[in-house]
Amino acid sequence: MNHERPTRREVLVGGAALLAAAPQVSLAQSAGPAVHVLKDPNCGCCSAWIEILESHGFEVTTENSFGTLLMRYKSDNGIPQEMVSCHTARIDGYMIEGHVPATDIRRLLAERPNAVGLAVPGMPYGSPGMGPESAREAYDVFLIQRDGTTEVFARYEAA
Repeated sequence: MNHERPTRREVLVGGAALLAAAPQVSLAQSAGPAVHVLKDPNCGCCSAWIEILESHGFEVTTENSFGTLLMRYKSDNGIPQEMVSCHTARIDGYMIEGHVPATDIRRLLAERPNAVGLAVPGMPYGSPGMGPESAREAYDVFLIQRDGTTEVFARYEAA
């Protein structure tokens, strides 16, 4: 049996072959945008919204928060009282309040307006995480400006 050590060239060629055979990881395969969600731990609709975001490729982390602490967080981060919903998220410097559709979050990230973020106030039936879209009630997604004013970012008609 031959116990010669491999040459440097053999080691380099072997290493190159292993790298070539290894699965390639591209940027397109990496995790999607990171979203951090503050929510009441007992809220089922918040969990449903999170699952929808994950199914759309978002990387979601959660943090439980309650009552006045959660309301303070919303206020401290520019969410006007009339825009409040059940959960609040932060993504790439923007706030997302309530049951905002994943497509609107992606549009916000693509357009990058100088704004606080997006909100779906209340909990409209048929919004993501709030029941079937086929039975949706009409609702608007609002863009929250830095001065606290809002404008309609997207409109969803009743199904």
